[in-house]
Amino acid sequence: MILCEKLPVQGTFKRLENGVWQRNCAPEAFYPLAGELIPLLAAAAIIAVTAGLYLGLFAVTLDAQQGEAARILFIHAPAHWASMLLCLFTATCAAIGLAFNARLAAMAARSLAPTGLVIAFIDIWTGRLWDEAVWGNWWQWDLSTFSEMAMALFYIGFIGLHTAIEDLERANKASALLLLVGALSVVMDFTEVQAWTAQHQGAPIFSAFGMITIELVTLLAMSLGFILYAGAAALLRLRCVILESERQSMWVAPRRGSRAP
Repeated sequence: MILCEKLPVQGTFKRLENGVWQRNCAPEAFYPLAGELIPLLAAAAIIAVTAGLYLGLFAVTLDAQQGEAARILFIHAPAHWASMLLCLFTATCAAIGLAFNARLAAMAARSLAPTGLVIAFIDIWTGRLWDEAVWGNWWQWDLSTFSEMAMALFYIGFIGLHTAIEDLERANKASALLLLVGALSVVMDFTEVQAWTAQHQGAPIFSAFGMITIELVTLLAMSLGFILYAGAAALLRLRCVILESERQSMWVAPRRGSRAP
């Protein structure tokens, strides 16, 4: 009872809100933290992608049915997984910004969307290369292709709304609602059992029980590399968004003045 009187629940959450949240999630506080994380994420991304490409191109045994074309999947599949995760994370940031009027979360969504679009494009491009090599045509309308195109279109719509709507608050709300709808297609792609078998037309290399260790390590390394790259690129863009959005703030003025010739 004495402890409860000294530390009431409301007071505890009040201190957490005023302390941890404001100290770490304010744009002014997150700006230098992002600068410290960018080189670490970039270096880790280079290491992961280099290891994944080496294993996928030289160490993995060729698939008997697909031949050299099977190596494309070590870029295509991780790009597909990374683009889905990025879409969910971007939608989460947009939802937090919409629900709690959190400026940093809305800025993070704006920063993640272009990188998510780039990885979605890599996903679509490598998927078409694989279709041409294995099936003899450039396009297969399966569930994987539909989800790839849907993610790319939602990213384009998200970026387009921010470009077209001058009022930043209205742009954040409209783009957040659009991306939340887009996240539903990603959730369906995750949850539907047929999605995983249709992604590569039942390719044996991606069988849950047939995948050998080196193939799994290659996929995980490439997926991690894509995600780390996305984090570094998004943080670099986020720093620019923060400076642009907070250009009237007192803490930005010294930085602008120090860069003046």
